[in-house]
Amino acid sequence: MAKFVLAGKADCPYFAKAELLADQLHKNLPSFTVHKIVQHPDDWEQWLQTICDTNGWKHNRSPIVWREMIDRGGKGLLLGGFNEFMEHAQIYYGITSDIMADLMMTISAENLQTKIDLMEEETYYKGLIKPLHIWITSALSPVCYNLIPLLCNGEIFGESTFISLHLLNIKGAVEELSALKMESEDLSLPLLHEVTVHTDLSDAFMNAGVIVVLDEVKQEELSNTCKEYGLLIDSNAHSNVRVVVAGNSYVNLKCYMIMQSAPSIATYNFVAVATHLENIARSQLAKKLNVTTSEVKYVLMWGNIGGSIYIDLHRAKVYNYDGAICGPPHFSQPVLEMVYYTKWLETEFLTTVNKHQWTVRKKLQHSLGISEAHGICTVLQRWYHGSPPDEIMSLGVLSEGQYGIPQDIVFSMPVTFHNGNWKVVSDIKHSDDVNEKLQLIAKEITGVSMQQVHLII
Repeated sequence: MAKFVLAGKADCPYFAKAELLADQLHKNLPSFTVHKIVQHPDDWEQWLQTICDTNGWKHNRSPIVWREMIDRGGKGLLLGGFNEFMEHAQIYYGITSDIMADLMMTISAENLQTKIDLMEEETYYKGLIKPLHIWITSALSPVCYNLIPLLCNGEIFGESTFISLHLLNIKGAVEELSALKMESEDLSLPLLHEVTVHTDLSDAFMNAGVIVVLDEVKQEELSNTCKEYGLLIDSNAHSNVRVVVAGNSYVNLKCYMIMQSAPSIATYNFVAVATHLENIARSQLAKKLNVTTSEVKYVLMWGNIGGSIYIDLHRAKVYNYDGAICGPPHFSQPVLEMVYYTKWLETEFLTTVNKHQWTVRKKLQHSLGISEAHGICTVLQRWYHGSPPDEIMSLGVLSEGQYGIPQDIVFSMPVTFHNGNWKVVSDIKHSDDVNEKLQLIAKEITGVSMQQVHLII
């Protein structure tokens, strides 16, 4: 079977002539198939350059004709323009074209008008779609690569919500961003409406419904970057935008500074992700108890995400633990009672979790970003659909004085989600010793004391 591809400008008379010749060949030769590509005159040059660069061809006019090597694989075989196509038809099939110039011009004019009508129709139908605009900063980070398919699979925002994905990387790298855009589009996700890339802040966060901030910013750049982000969110994003701040350093501070620079957005629309820290601790406990990570629950993180964190195991439970007491799948036992060697919690456990956290932070370029992306999606999933019954999670939110924590700082605390809102769990009792630890962490966040208390139990 012979399969040819015929492409050209919509207003090109020689493209019209090539079309008629291709139609004549198909009519007389059932095994001859042709695929036609019509480009608007404004788009033709860029499209032709791209197709030639991709295939290593040299061709600079309309139309362009190539043969698909469907029986051998590999790239197509370039024939050339109209003259080469007509010569090929004469030699191999004994068919030529004798179309008159006036008819060529008429057909090319009709082709152009048809192309314009189709483009207008496509624009109209696209306008009927009201997508959710999601912006991701530091879009070339490994976390973003893992986030894209998770955000667009329908599980978080609903199976009828189309996604417009906006990838922002203020450090440039246009080619890498374009490659990421292409890979995202190649996923063929039904809900992915469009992907755009941005390397400056001129139109950042426009119409944003969700913003995921992934930047790992140096301390000297922190204030300016967060202020710029906040001002743009305040002026460009929807009033109900949900801002999720993630990362491994200055997470609480980034969230607070962006929040303060966006005064028209409600403070409860800004959160900092601590889920990945929960999962690190759960993983170490699971290994110790010989269960899977998912079977350890209610490990809570209080304090400064990426800084000093108090790991609260007083509500932590383990399921399916192979101990003296067994029960059905929903039966659980307190982690603190199952880890008999309590000194391990105060030494090896803290050392391992702390080392893991700092290793990831120091070697960000080697991180695959899988756990961080999963943590962000967990937060968004519960924000939109609510928490599972009786489940709580750690989240960096603006303190209102709960648990004696100073007001007006972002502090990781246990929360639940319900009806699109989060609420701090208020019934947890702390000892005086724990309260003192939380106050030390609060001082670190406010900058009164930069003492590093790291991970504590």
